Amino acid sequence: MKIETVREREAAHFLPVVNRHPVALVSGTASRVTDVDGREFVDLMAGWGVTCIGHCHPALTEAIADQAGRLMQTTNIFYTLPQLDLIDRLAEITPPELTRSFLVNSGTEAVDGALKLAHRATGRSMFVSTLNSFHGRSIGALRVIGQDKHRKPYEGLLPEGRVVPFDDLDAARAAMDGDCAAFIVEPVQGEGGVNVPSDGYLQGLREICDANGSLLILDEVQTGIGRTGRMLALEHEGAKADIVTLGKGLGGGFPVAAFITTEAVAKTVSVGDHGTTYGGNPLACAAANAVLGVVAEEKLVERSASLGARLMDRLREFAEQKPDRVETVRGRGLLCGLVLRDPQRAASIPGRALDAGVLINVTAGNVVRFFPALNIPERDLWPAVDAILDLVASDD
Repeated sequence: MKIETVREREAAHFLPVVNRHPVALVSGTASRVTDVDGREFVDLMAGWGVTCIGHCHPALTEAIADQAGRLMQTTNIFYTLPQLDLIDRLAEITPPELTRSFLVNSGTEAVDGALKLAHRATGRSMFVSTLNSFHGRSIGALRVIGQDKHRKPYEGLLPEGRVVPFDDLDAARAAMDGDCAAFIVEPVQGEGGVNVPSDGYLQGLREICDANGSLLILDEVQTGIGRTGRMLALEHEGAKADIVTLGKGLGGGFPVAAFITTEAVAKTVSVGDHGTTYGGNPLACAAANAVLGVVAEEKLVERSASLGARLMDRLREFAEQKPDRVETVRGRGLLCGLVLRDPQRAASIPGRALDAGVLINVTAGNVVRFFPALNIPERDLWPAVDAILDLVASDD
């Protein structure tokens, strides 16, 4: 099948809410993917950071196949062993105060669950979030998203919220009061442009929340599972949250997510307060267990830190060489952003990169975002990075 046929078939029935590149992917191995025309690409996007152990890692595909042959789905009124294993593992990788997990299908659902928990625990309905934040696009998540392009079309469905600049403790302090259920924030903003906060920002938010009897929700959907060089990004400053959300990399490509909370918050809910049909199903849990096993065995958190530092050095070196093209470089671990001065040039990069055999993303209008698999082979990474930098530097 040719790409023209694919596009014609989709145009007949697909709800047109996504801008597609002219590429139909059919297979992937490690950090390379192949399309219907037989073209191969190095993937520097990892499915929005989802395929953190690469495409079709043998341990993951074997775990899914094995579990699929045993039991794929039941209901949450029965125990399953893969779910027990996963909640044990989550307790091991999160700070000790976070002891209670609930498993869902996506990061957006995890955020929805976190908001419900905060409302139930505090009895309050006001939430404070940050400008340019991204927490998902369900009705619940939209109430705290910090991007008008996503929120405004649905304002009629959404209750009032408060949005303050990211990394601004004075603004956070001014917005918080006794009406606020929680402050929700990404430890590093991903979709907002790979924005890294100043040291002490999360600790300061903790103090502000405590002063107002509010909860602190850390959205680690993109930053969790080793992405920033720590298992969770909150570890960079030892921040303490009341609720943490996980997703994306947790399943390595299989839909699974979680929200995790403290004993104090967990005691405020009871049977029937939340639920899900597919969340925590045996197949999803088997996938997540396999991913966490690979991350530990291959020391991918440590690799994210070390390889990410080298990638940042390469990007900074390029920025120094091309100050007319690059405004700055920012990031942590293998979540890196090259901020271009010209948004039009930035917008052209993903399409031009296809001809160079690379999948790359631009976010926040002018930020070329690098977030490959944590185990991407260096023989793939560096030529792909150089290809992107050549496109930024070229006069075309």
